[in-house]
Amino acid sequence: MALPVAIQLYSLRDEMDKDFEGTIRKVKELGYDGVEFAGLFDRKPEDVKALVDELGLVPISAHVAIEDFLYDDDGEDAVIDTYEKLGCKFIAIPYLVEKRRPGGSDWEIVAEAMRRIGKKLKDRGMTLLYHNHDFEFKTKINGEYALNVLYREVPSDVLESELDVCWVNIGGENPAEFIKNFKDRAPVVHLKDFHMTGALPSHLYALIGIDEGESKKEESTFEFRPIGHGMQDMPAILASAVDAGAQWVVVEQDDPSEGTTPFECAATSIKYLKEDLKW
Repeated sequence: MALPVAIQLYSLRDEMDKDFEGTIRKVKELGYDGVEFAGLFDRKPEDVKALVDELGLVPISAHVAIEDFLYDDDGEDAVIDTYEKLGCKFIAIPYLVEKRRPGGSDWEIVAEAMRRIGKKLKDRGMTLLYHNHDFEFKTKINGEYALNVLYREVPSDVLESELDVCWVNIGGENPAEFIKNFKDRAPVVHLKDFHMTGALPSHLYALIGIDEGESKKEESTFEFRPIGHGMQDMPAILASAVDAGAQWVVVEQDDPSEGTTPFECAATSIKYLKEDLKW
């Protein structure tokens, strides 16, 4: 069974900033079924909803920083209102800085906030997700990954997963196998491909404003790649996503491959899924 395919619009963030409407129209032309937002670029949610409805794109979800919920002047209900108006079924917390992750000084505050926000979303027919990176695998608490602690301490009735298969792999786990641990708790799976030799470069987290330490001395190369053009076993990952009960898969490519544009990478990814794999 093939699942519908969305694109995380962070992959096209510069294009979105320059031409919001034109970028979303191009996404539809490429053949994507839905979109996942990473900011609305000062657009009103009602206007964005009208655009995606016109195009026949599903606004499945949005990445919203935990800080937006905790520190928005209008309160977390106003944040939820925005994405409810947009028609999103899911809201995903894209990452947590170190002090807010399990084991960090602010984790209990964040965990309670996630329980509260997840309950509010559930009451409105929406679902809170967490989108991982690899740093949740770097820390273990009593022998347990910080990521697993997060999902244990914020229960499944208020929080589900948005597993990013690139970061699962970089974290040391087989993505296709790891997804199996989240059966019926993995409604959205982030598809991300890459090629890497040597150590993981330290600059990767600059994209989300995180400095994870000094640059490694070991020479390394790391490049995000279009889906199906890197080191990931995408057929196995997709099969596991279906078995786990996923409703959507989302293409994300943080940066374009060398010598290509974000649109070219987005086109290559959807071609691989829908033409090469017949997904």
